[in-house]
Amino acid sequence: MTNASQPALPQPLRDRVDECGFFPELVEDSVSMAVGDETVVDFLVQHEATVGPEGIIRHLTVLVLTPGRLIVSHTDEEADARGRDSAVTTSESVPLRLLGVITLSRAVTHPERYGTSDSAVSETWLTLTWGAVRRLQVVPAHCGDPTCTADHGFDGETAGEDIMIRMSPAADGAENVRRLVEFSSTLQRLAHGQGAR
Repeated sequence: MTNASQPALPQPLRDRVDECGFFPELVEDSVSMAVGDETVVDFLVQHEATVGPEGIIRHLTVLVLTPGRLIVSHTDEEADARGRDSAVTTSESVPLRLLGVITLSRAVTHPERYGTSDSAVSETWLTLTWGAVRRLQVVPAHCGDPTCTADHGFDGETAGEDIMIRMSPAADGAENVRRLVEFSSTLQRLAHGQGAR
């Protein structure tokens, strides 16, 4: 249960977490501890389920934007050694000044008809970097000769990707995709000095 000394989270954020039905009291307490007495400028909630060898595993991500920080809260369900349900919740606090590139990408069907009912956004994703995670992709190097069989070593590419939130109308609903776009726009403006709307 949320500590009585902590300010209550905004009701729309609590409602969205409650809708997910995924340990709402635990999630709200974790987010509330991280937010403290700061003002919540905007938020985004994503509830995911993946199928693994142990069955369906649920994961909840809550992003909270305050005037000075981005709070990233993850909650995962697990089973302990005796098979009892348990959950792990983690909150990361990122000062906005540390945010690097904030990328919002949208995949659109029939782009030549964009703005009409024939065109739709099929997938949207937000990628954030702040230098905590680097991804290295290594592939065999090739020369321009298609008949060459020599070993040319490897090429590599490094990229920052601390978190990616991916949503689609089919999987997450149109309203959640709309919220992702709104949150991304607010985050871009606030983190890069133009302030929130």
